[in-house]
Amino acid sequence: MLIHPWDAPTDDAEWQQWLAAHDFGQLAVNGRPGEPPLLQPLHFSYDPSRREAVTHLARPNPLWAALEDRPTVLLSVVDDYTFIPGPWQAAEDQPSEHGVPTSFYAAVQLTCTAHVVDDPEEKAALLQHQMDHFQPGGGSAPVAAGAAPYGRQLSGIRGLRLEVHEVRAKFKYGGKRSEAVQQRISERLAERDGPGDAAARTHQQRRLAATTTATVRPRS
Repeated sequence: MLIHPWDAPTDDAEWQQWLAAHDFGQLAVNGRPGEPPLLQPLHFSYDPSRREAVTHLARPNPLWAALEDRPTVLLSVVDDYTFIPGPWQAAEDQPSEHGVPTSFYAAVQLTCTAHVVDDPEEKAALLQHQMDHFQPGGGSAPVAAGAAPYGRQLSGIRGLRLEVHEVRAKFKYGGKRSEAVQQRISERLAERDGPGDAAARTHQQRRLAATTTATVRPRS
């Protein structure tokens, strides 16, 4: 993923906060020799203090054999995307029809080593961690090995701990454009108000404000 300086996160907190609210992605796994790569959509929970994401999959999933040979994987999350028409992007001294269309989006890619979890107690703890993340209000029975109602189902799944080694994050929201053009795009997004427009506009305004604040420094 190409990341221009104007699309890079301002700090680790930016992508970590975004990832905390975007916990569904795609896990890319190298296939076994002579076989194509595999791509698995899944929910996950990321723990920044441990630099680890946890998830689980059904035992018959074809990923397991591939992970035995090649445990290095990529977890990719993309969201808050929208299309920006060319005329919105035209510079102030350009005809509107000369503007270049583009996409706005946020993306985080985690390069990880996958560790398979088969121990029943460890699987139960992993599933409970996910349950706590996705259902903080409770409402479901605890997950415990050998105990109803979920204990008997643990044999049908395998857990995954994804040890994160590298993070690449991108917030592509027109940071290369002048403030005037960015404000124009923001106004057009508000007027169109299509799927993804509100989230994209929020990111654009937040990053524009951060850039403006960083540029205007008080004199000592």
